[in-house]
Formats: sequence, C-alpha cells, structure tokens
Amino acid sequence: MVPGLQLFYEGKWVTAKCVPNSIVMHIGDTLEILSNGKYKSILHRGLVNKEKVRISWAVFCEPPKDKIVLKPLPDMVSVESPAKFPPRTFAQHIEHKLFGKEQEELVSEKKD
Repeated sequence: MVPGLQLFYEGKWVTAKCVPNSIVMHIGDTLEILSNGKYKSILHRGLVNKEKVRISWAVFCEPPKDKIVLKPLPDMVSVESPAKFPPRTFAQHIEHKLFGKEQEELVSEKKD
C-alpha cells in the first residue's frame, strides 16, 4: 500500500491510513452545508511518491449549475440555530470554494 492522502488536523498534516480494497470519497463540503455546520469539512491533499506507484482517480460529479442544490436541511435550522450557509447553486459553491468569492459577490454576478 502506498499512502497518498493527507488531512490537516490540529495544525499539522496527518497521513491517512491505507485500507486495502477501499475507495475514499470526499463529501465534506456538502455535509458541512447540509448539516448547517454541525459536521466540518477538512482540508486535504494528495501526495506523490517517486518510488512506488499509486493510482488516484479524481471524479467530480456536478449537478445542474443554476439549480439551488446546497443549503442546510430544514431539520438542521431553528431559531436557536439559524442557517449558517445561504442557499447556493453548484456554480456559486465552486466560485466560493476555488476563488474565495462571498455570497454577495456571487449573487450580484448572477444579476449582471
């Protein structure tokens, strides 16, 4: 087994344990939004190894770009725990995640 996934945990990079015949799926951003922040996404990275071969296969499944798909589930929002994430389309989420755009910028760009 060739390790290749690291997670940023408690201020340092930690190498994830390899599990034979397994698949790793990162759904952290989606779970963080759906849970209204109860579950946190984690910063991660892939490593390369000069001596051993490891196969990584990144697959991105994208819903329709203009449909609201990411917002906290109704059961996770209350008066005591208001929504921490505004409803956003997948396109808005990518703009926020990759380019750090805030919700106000995303909404104004859509109107233009």
